[in-house]
Amino acid sequence: MNKLKKRWGITSNYQLVIIFIVFAITGSSSAILAEILMNFFGWTKTTMNLWLYWPLRLILIFPGYQVLLVLFGFLFGQFKFFWEFEKKMLRSMKLGFLVPNK
Repeated sequence: MNKLKKRWGITSNYQLVIIFIVFAITGSSSAILAEILMNFFGWTKTTMNLWLYWPLRLILIFPGYQVLLVLFGFLFGQFKFFWEFEKKMLRSMKLGFLVPNK
């Protein structure tokens, strides 16, 4: 855990636990949100080809995850950490144009 704390620039185990909780809540929430949106549009596993259903669901999960990560980070008092994490993640996926420069 100390390597992870050092890599992320955090000092306390409490902060590490909060960050793990935010990641867990965000992942679950983005999957649930994508399912709600799919059902809203009537796109279910039974009404769509699975080769189309799953990529479409993943496309919905991705932006939802990005937004929810920063939102839950803010709600748990870790906005700075998650905003920097988000910018780094988007830049590594060559989507850095979505975030302001340093």
